[in-house]
Amino acid sequence: MRESLMEILCCPVDKAELELTIDERDEEENILEGTLTCTECGEVYPIEEGIPNLLPPDMREELA
Repeated sequence: MRESLMEILCCPVDKAELELTIDERDEEENILEGTLTCTECGEVYPIEEGIPNLLPPDMREELA
Protein backbone atom coordinates (compact mmCIF):
# COMPACT_ATOMS: atom_id res chain seq x y z
CA MET A 1 0.00 0.00 0.00
CA ARG A 2 1.26 3.47 -0.79
CA GLU A 3 1.04 6.10 1.94
CA SER A 4 -0.61 8.48 -0.56
CA LEU A 5 -3.75 6.30 -0.36
CA MET A 6 -4.39 7.82 3.07
CA GLU A 7 -5.81 10.86 1.25
CA ILE A 8 -8.79 8.84 -0.02
CA LEU A 9 -9.24 6.10 2.60
CA CYS A 10 -11.80 6.44 5.39
CA CYS A 11 -13.43 4.20 7.96
CA PRO A 12 -16.08 2.03 6.25
CA VAL A 13 -18.23 2.13 9.41
CA ASP A 14 -18.51 5.88 10.05
CA LYS A 15 -16.49 7.51 7.22
CA ALA A 16 -14.09 9.16 9.69
CA GLU A 17 -10.35 9.60 9.11
CA LEU A 18 -7.95 6.72 9.64
CA GLU A 19 -4.67 6.92 11.53
CA LEU A 20 -1.79 4.92 10.02
CA THR A 21 0.65 2.83 12.04
CA ILE A 22 3.48 1.33 9.98
CA ASP A 23 5.18 -1.89 11.07
CA GLU A 24 7.09 -2.73 7.86
CA ARG A 25 8.01 -1.01 4.57
CA ASP A 26 9.79 -2.25 1.46
CA GLU A 27 12.65 -0.60 -0.46
CA GLU A 28 10.23 1.58 -2.46
CA GLU A 29 8.61 2.86 0.77
CA ASN A 30 5.41 0.85 0.20
CA ILE A 31 3.68 -0.14 3.43
CA LEU A 32 3.71 -3.93 3.79
CA GLU A 33 2.44 -4.40 7.33
CA GLY A 34 0.63 -2.11 9.76
CA THR A 35 -2.77 -0.94 10.89
CA LEU A 36 -5.33 1.72 10.13
CA THR A 37 -7.25 2.97 13.17
CA CYS A 38 -10.45 5.01 12.97
CA THR A 39 -10.13 8.34 14.76
CA GLU A 40 -13.83 8.24 15.77
CA CYS A 41 -14.96 4.68 16.55
CA GLY A 42 -11.50 3.22 17.25
CA GLU A 43 -11.95 0.22 14.95
CA VAL A 44 -8.62 -1.22 13.77
CA TYR A 45 -8.09 -2.45 10.21
CA PRO A 46 -5.00 -4.53 9.40
CA ILE A 47 -2.59 -3.99 6.52
CA GLU A 48 -1.18 -7.39 5.53
CA GLU A 49 1.21 -8.04 2.65
CA GLY A 50 0.62 -4.48 1.44
CA ILE A 51 -3.18 -4.81 1.32
CA PRO A 52 -5.46 -2.90 3.71
CA ASN A 53 -8.41 -5.00 4.91
CA LEU A 54 -11.21 -2.45 5.17
CA LEU A 55 -14.05 -4.89 5.60
CA PRO A 56 -16.34 -3.95 8.49
CA PRO A 57 -15.56 -6.00 11.62
CA ASP A 58 -18.62 -8.25 11.35
CA MET A 59 -17.76 -9.20 7.74
CA ARG A 60 -14.10 -9.95 8.60
CA GLU A 61 -15.17 -12.45 11.27
CA GLU A 62 -17.52 -14.24 8.85
CA LEU A 63 -14.69 -14.79 6.34
CA ALA A 64 -12.13 -15.97 8.89
